[in-house]
Amino acid sequence: MYPANRLAKMIEAPLREMGFELVRAQISGAQRPTLQIMAEHTDHTTMTVEDCAAISRALSALFDVEDVLDGAYTLEVSSPGLDRPLTKAGDYERFAGFEARVELHEPLAGRRRFRGRILGLFGDLVRIDMEGQAFDLPFEEIQRAKLVMNDELLALADTGRASH
Repeated sequence: MYPANRLAKMIEAPLREMGFELVRAQISGAQRPTLQIMAEHTDHTTMTVEDCAAISRALSALFDVEDVLDGAYTLEVSSPGLDRPLTKAGDYERFAGFEARVELHEPLAGRRRFRGRILGLFGDLVRIDMEGQAFDLPFEEIQRAKLVMNDELLALADTGRASH
Protein backbone atom coordinates (compact mmCIF):
# COMPACT_ATOMS: atom_id res chain seq x y z
CA MET A 1 0.00 0.00 0.00
CA TYR A 2 1.23 3.48 -0.89
CA PRO A 3 1.45 6.05 1.93
CA ALA A 4 -0.95 9.00 1.59
CA ASN A 5 1.84 11.48 0.77
CA ARG A 6 3.01 9.29 -2.13
CA LEU A 7 -0.55 9.02 -3.40
CA ALA A 8 -0.89 12.80 -3.17
CA LYS A 9 2.21 13.29 -5.32
CA MET A 10 0.87 10.76 -7.85
CA ILE A 11 -2.49 12.49 -8.31
CA GLU A 12 -1.55 16.18 -8.17
CA ALA A 13 -0.62 16.44 -11.88
CA PRO A 14 -3.67 14.54 -13.22
CA LEU A 15 -5.96 16.67 -11.04
CA ARG A 16 -4.28 19.87 -12.25
CA GLU A 17 -4.78 18.76 -15.88
CA MET A 18 -8.51 18.40 -15.09
CA GLY A 19 -8.64 21.92 -13.56
CA PHE A 20 -8.52 20.87 -9.90
CA GLU A 21 -6.03 21.02 -7.08
CA LEU A 22 -5.59 18.53 -4.30
CA VAL A 23 -6.57 19.73 -0.84
CA ARG A 24 -5.90 16.47 1.02
CA ALA A 25 -5.33 12.76 0.42
CA GLN A 26 -5.96 10.52 3.41
CA ILE A 27 -6.08 6.75 3.92
CA SER A 28 -8.01 5.25 6.82
CA GLY A 29 -9.07 1.77 7.89
CA ALA A 30 -7.28 -1.55 7.66
CA GLN A 31 -9.62 -4.32 6.46
CA ARG A 32 -11.08 -2.35 3.56
CA PRO A 33 -9.20 0.96 3.46
CA THR A 34 -10.93 4.19 2.51
CA LEU A 35 -8.99 6.60 0.36
CA GLN A 36 -10.37 10.11 0.82
CA ILE A 37 -9.49 12.66 -1.84
CA MET A 38 -10.48 16.24 -1.18
CA ALA A 39 -10.12 18.58 -4.15
CA GLU A 40 -11.24 21.98 -5.40
CA HIS A 41 -11.23 23.90 -8.67
CA THR A 42 -7.96 25.73 -9.31
CA ASP A 43 -9.99 28.95 -9.67
CA HIS A 44 -11.76 28.19 -6.34
CA THR A 45 -15.24 28.11 -7.87
CA THR A 46 -17.88 25.84 -6.34
CA MET A 47 -17.45 22.08 -6.74
CA THR A 48 -20.36 20.04 -8.04
CA VAL A 49 -21.32 16.40 -7.63
CA GLU A 50 -20.41 15.96 -11.30
CA ASP A 51 -16.91 17.32 -10.59
CA CYS A 52 -16.45 14.77 -7.80
CA ALA A 53 -17.71 11.97 -10.06
CA ALA A 54 -15.29 12.97 -12.85
CA ILE A 55 -12.38 12.98 -10.41
CA SER A 56 -13.47 9.61 -9.02
CA ARG A 57 -13.58 8.03 -12.50
CA ALA A 58 -10.18 9.42 -13.49
CA LEU A 59 -8.46 8.44 -10.24
CA SER A 60 -10.05 4.99 -10.12
CA ALA A 61 -8.55 4.23 -13.54
CA LEU A 62 -5.15 5.56 -12.42
CA PHE A 63 -5.22 3.60 -9.16
CA ASP A 64 -6.16 0.38 -10.97
CA VAL A 65 -3.22 0.78 -13.36
CA GLU A 66 -0.78 1.72 -10.59
CA ASP A 67 -2.16 -0.91 -8.17
CA VAL A 68 -1.76 1.56 -5.30
CA LEU A 69 -3.81 -0.30 -2.68
CA ASP A 70 -3.70 -4.01 -1.96
CA GLY A 71 -7.13 -5.60 -2.35
CA ALA A 72 -10.46 -3.82 -2.17
CA TYR A 73 -10.75 -0.20 -1.11
CA THR A 74 -13.31 2.57 -1.06
CA LEU A 75 -12.59 5.81 -2.90
CA GLU A 76 -14.29 8.95 -1.57
CA VAL A 77 -13.97 12.20 -3.47
CA SER A 78 -15.27 15.41 -1.91
CA SER A 79 -14.92 19.16 -1.88
CA PRO A 80 -13.34 20.78 1.18
CA GLY A 81 -16.57 22.41 2.38
CA LEU A 82 -16.85 25.58 4.42
CA ASP A 83 -14.96 24.37 7.48
CA ARG A 84 -12.19 23.17 5.22
CA PRO A 85 -8.84 21.85 6.31
CA LEU A 86 -5.92 24.23 5.87
CA THR A 87 -3.20 22.10 4.30
CA LYS A 88 -1.02 24.45 2.26
CA ALA A 89 0.95 27.51 3.31
CA GLY A 90 -1.06 29.61 0.85
CA ASP A 91 -4.29 28.70 2.67
CA TYR A 92 -3.22 30.97 5.52
CA GLU A 93 -2.98 33.93 3.15
CA ARG A 94 -6.18 33.03 1.33
CA PHE A 95 -8.18 32.72 4.55
CA ALA A 96 -6.55 35.52 6.55
CA GLY A 97 -9.18 37.17 8.71
CA PHE A 98 -11.09 33.95 9.36
CA GLU A 99 -11.13 31.89 12.54
CA ALA A 100 -9.27 28.56 12.59
CA ARG A 101 -8.32 25.70 14.88
CA VAL A 102 -4.68 24.73 14.63
CA GLU A 103 -2.93 21.80 16.28
CA LEU A 104 0.86 21.51 16.36
CA HIS A 105 3.06 18.42 16.47
CA GLU A 106 5.00 19.82 19.43
CA PRO A 107 3.92 22.37 22.08
CA LEU A 108 4.68 26.05 21.56
CA ALA A 109 4.35 28.46 24.49
CA GLY A 110 3.10 25.51 26.55
CA ARG A 111 0.26 24.51 24.22
CA ARG A 112 -0.38 22.41 21.12
CA ARG A 113 -3.88 23.68 20.24
CA PHE A 114 -4.70 27.20 19.12
CA ARG A 115 -8.01 28.75 18.09
CA GLY A 116 -8.11 32.26 16.74
CA ARG A 117 -8.20 34.59 13.77
CA ILE A 118 -5.67 33.93 11.03
CA LEU A 119 -3.50 37.02 10.51
CA GLY A 120 -1.61 35.56 7.56
CA LEU A 121 1.62 33.89 6.58
CA PHE A 122 4.90 35.59 7.45
CA GLY A 123 7.74 33.67 5.85
CA ASP A 124 7.29 30.15 7.16
CA LEU A 125 5.23 31.28 10.17
CA VAL A 126 1.46 31.28 10.43
CA ARG A 127 0.35 34.17 12.62
CA ILE A 128 -2.86 33.64 14.58
CA ASP A 129 -4.56 36.06 16.98
CA MET A 130 -6.04 34.53 20.11
CA GLU A 131 -7.99 37.13 22.09
CA GLY A 132 -5.56 39.93 21.31
CA GLN A 133 -2.37 37.88 21.63
CA ALA A 134 -0.54 36.97 18.42
CA PHE A 135 1.21 33.60 18.08
CA ASP A 136 3.65 32.71 15.31
CA LEU A 137 3.22 29.03 14.49
CA PRO A 138 5.88 27.34 12.33
CA PHE A 139 4.05 26.01 9.25
CA GLU A 140 6.09 22.78 9.30
CA GLU A 141 4.94 22.10 12.89
CA ILE A 142 1.22 22.22 12.03
CA GLN A 143 -0.25 18.75 12.41
CA ARG A 144 -3.79 19.73 11.40
CA ALA A 145 -5.78 22.90 10.95
CA LYS A 146 -9.23 23.84 9.73
CA LEU A 147 -11.51 26.81 9.47
CA VAL A 148 -14.07 27.17 12.23
CA MET A 149 -17.71 27.06 11.15
CA ASN A 150 -19.23 30.30 12.40
CA ASP A 151 -21.65 33.02 11.31
CA GLU A 152 -18.90 34.84 9.40
CA LEU A 153 -18.09 31.75 7.32
CA LEU A 154 -21.79 31.06 6.73
CA ALA A 155 -22.30 34.67 5.60
CA LEU A 156 -19.46 34.22 3.13
CA ALA A 157 -21.22 31.17 1.70
CA ASP A 158 -24.52 33.05 1.48
CA THR A 159 -22.92 35.77 -0.64
CA GLY A 160 -21.75 33.09 -3.08
CA ARG A 161 -18.11 33.75 -2.30
CA ALA A 162 -17.55 30.49 -0.43
CA SER A 163 -14.49 29.86 -2.54
CA HIS A 164 -12.92 33.07 -1.08
